[in-house]
Amino acid sequence: MTASPLAELLASAKLVAVLTIESVDHAIPLARALVAGGVKTLEITLRTAAGAPSARIIREQVPDAVVGLGTVTARRDLELARDLELPFAFSPGATVELLDAANELGVPFVPGIATASELISAMSRGYGVVKLFPAEQVGGVGALKAFGGPFPAMRFNPTGGVTEANMRDYLALPNVVAVGGSWIAPAAEQRAGNWAAIEERARCAIAAFAG
Repeated sequence: MTASPLAELLASAKLVAVLTIESVDHAIPLARALVAGGVKTLEITLRTAAGAPSARIIREQVPDAVVGLGTVTARRDLELARDLELPFAFSPGATVELLDAANELGVPFVPGIATASELISAMSRGYGVVKLFPAEQVGGVGALKAFGGPFPAMRFNPTGGVTEANMRDYLALPNVVAVGGSWIAPAAEQRAGNWAAIEERARCAIAAFAG
């Protein structure tokens, strides 16, 4: 099976930084710190009012960052990803409405699944990459090994409970293209403007899976 451009993008990244940004003022220094540390693929979640404008400004002003959206839960979120011409959009879920809207809008979409039924629903609409969420809480590495039997062609980006300590266990699986992690940019360090600490954490994460 030929890998999709989306699967290839994630596989080349291996680690996607999952970012909840509380202030647009944090967006540029945060993105620059992560890129400097080697983590260039950034999922800007739509959990805060600052999410959408942060994605826009990072895309415009940090050219080395690969920016996508996270916590996509409605068609308008997919429309935003389309309008910004973003290379990916993640959702914690996989409703029929979202799956069909992403196909209609032509958005590179990674739906979230936790069960075989949700996985089959995504597959039936042509999706080859899904997000296992919340990964650790729904079985983690064991669940992904189990999914690999009946669904050998599917590829996963597990997120939720993934840390520097366990990410190599996930990345060692043949059906995992990348992992998503929020530990790289804690809210407290964003509020404190401790960009050097975030850069160092990104650098350590890259070293951990490269070693």
